Amino acid sequence: MSERFTVDQVIEEVRHWPREQVTKLLDGLTLALNAGVDSENECAWKQETRRRLAELEHGEVKAIPGEIVSERVRKIVGR
Repeated sequence: MSERFTVDQVIEEVRHWPREQVTKLLDGLTLALNAGVDSENECAWKQETRRRLAELEHGEVKAIPGEIVSERVRKIVGR
């Protein structure tokens, strides 16, 4: 029989783990929680990316280089 832990006990234990182990745990939990749950959102995002790509390909919108976007973001956040 496996031991059972409360959420508070798990959190307390994880506080003593190395950062990379905590990251691995969080990544695994995130994948497990999102597995197959959000197919509606995934479908909506696929449609949105197709729409945006078509806009770019037809010249309806113009792409902004990543360096310019990064510069604008740094100005907004004050870095």
